[in-house]
Amino acid sequence: MATRQNSTNGKPKSPRIQVVLPELICEKLTILADNESRTVSNMAKVLIQEGIKKYFQKESKSMFSENNLNTNKFRDELEKQNVRRLKRPPQRIKYYKKSD
Repeated sequence: MATRQNSTNGKPKSPRIQVVLPELICEKLTILADNESRTVSNMAKVLIQEGIKKYFQKESKSMFSENNLNTNKFRDELEKQNVRRLKRPPQRIKYYKKSD
């Protein structure tokens, strides 16, 4: 879980996390940070943000297609049903106010 510290003026700082990286990934992250004139920490933040954004875009597409599939299936089932006439007009629902 991310830890949150307070600054000297009492306002909360951004949450902090610790990550253990293999040497090779750490070196690549340092190279990327140098290429973009960023700190290693800031570069890690940017890459994490991009990864999270891509993940949720992918998930929302799969959820949308699954939802769409369910909708189409439901529509098909409704269309297969026979049309039935009502025997009488629908009745109105009466709502009664509770008396105190």
